[in-house]
Amino acid sequence: MSGGICSLCQGLPTGLVLEGRAHSIYPFTPSLPDSMLGSLSLLWLAAMTTSLVSQAQILTLEDYQEGEEDDVAVATPALAVRCDYDRCRHLQVSCQELQKAGPVACLCPGLSREDQQPEPPRLGEVRIVAEEGYAVVHWCAPFSPVSHYWLLLWESNGAPQKSAPLNATVRRAELKGLKPGVTYVLCVVAANDAGESNVPGADVEGPENWTGPSFGPCRKFIMPPKPVTLVHAAVGVGTALALLSCAALVWHFFLRERWGCPRRRQGIAQPSEAL
Repeated sequence: MSGGICSLCQGLPTGLVLEGRAHSIYPFTPSLPDSMLGSLSLLWLAAMTTSLVSQAQILTLEDYQEGEEDDVAVATPALAVRCDYDRCRHLQVSCQELQKAGPVACLCPGLSREDQQPEPPRLGEVRIVAEEGYAVVHWCAPFSPVSHYWLLLWESNGAPQKSAPLNATVRRAELKGLKPGVTYVLCVVAANDAGESNVPGADVEGPENWTGPSFGPCRKFIMPPKPVTLVHAAVGVGTALALLSCAALVWHFFLRERWGCPRRRQGIAQPSEAL
């Protein structure tokens, strides 16, 4: 112990060592060398820094987990769905209006640019009502911006008849005044500010010479005769046959009465000769 005390005392000032036997070691702590005080200060600072860093890491981890959950809740958008848009539906509003009406913007089909002429529509069913002499046509809109439609109707070799402009929401129209037994070519045309859609076979003279595709904006059809006309024709043919039959019977009996029956006379003459 004496060696240890002496080694400790060698680093202290002389005056303090002489008084060290009468006092405890604590009063001599402030008189430690600057190097030892710096080391102790560094150790204390390192311990405090380590404690603060560990606490900061724990808080940061918790805060990050909570923040990540909040970000996921905020950044997760509602799944986008297709707009309730059917390009073949009659009185169908534009898909852009459907996007504005809903709480969440829905998805619309891709369209061509507004500065390009629209693609041709697709003509669908042509339902013929022969009793009334008209037809109901139906078509589907192209994947292009459309401001209005119109119909073209060819009859025989004449020029096509153009209907009045139809609203962009229209997908069905009626063709009235069709003649029974006549061949027609019908085309639907879409238009916007950039122009109008192409009509295949528009330069062909007469529906009889039209050979365009059936799956497209045009269709060739024949207006059948009215059922009333068929009934009248059947009644007329039946009446004519009945009159011919009656005339044949009258003519047959008239000849028999006028000229007699040769076979009957011959049968009567033979018995008389035998007598």
